[in-house]
Amino acid sequence: MQKDRILVGQFGAPHGVKGELRLKSYTQDPAAIGRYGQLSDASGARSFEIAALRALKEDLFVVRVKGIATREAAATLTNVALFLPRAALPAAQEDEFYHADLIGLEARTEAGEALGKIANILNFGGGDILEIAPPEGGETRLVPFTKAAVPIIDLASGRVVVIPPIEIEATTLSDMPSGDEAAETISPESKVSSISR
Repeated sequence: MQKDRILVGQFGAPHGVKGELRLKSYTQDPAAIGRYGQLSDASGARSFEIAALRALKEDLFVVRVKGIATREAAATLTNVALFLPRAALPAAQEDEFYHADLIGLEARTEAGEALGKIANILNFGGGDILEIAPPEGGETRLVPFTKAAVPIIDLASGRVVVIPPIEIEATTLSDMPSGDEAAETISPESKVSSISR
């Protein structure tokens, strides 16, 4: 992933017949994507300027792009990722990170065991999750992006320290305790909690 350019959004499908199209914003303030001026594609060869935008929902907009006036022209932009030069964005605050800074960092345990590299940052609505690709290939590991699970982030050395969550075996419903027996197995300490990073 390029560190000097930051992914800020992505065009979606055309909307209507007058050249408008959908836009998914990845910026902290989703509407800010319309105020940054020139956006470029992944190659940096094409640039786009948002002439108008209106919200469909929190991070999804219908936009008009300068120079795009027909549905056919808008369709050529479907799925185009939008980037900004890093210098156009504010510096990250303490305990705030751009995805581009985290992706590619080496992940190690507290004991120094290599877990792999951060391949992606995901969010399914319950908080950010680091996807770590193991060095030998195979299934990726998902780790919540919390101070408890990722206590050290050292951008200068290109690594993070990860305390992997305890893994449990899945059980069938017939193996689950019932009634009073179930109540005894659940304690406040066993509840999952998370903190903002």
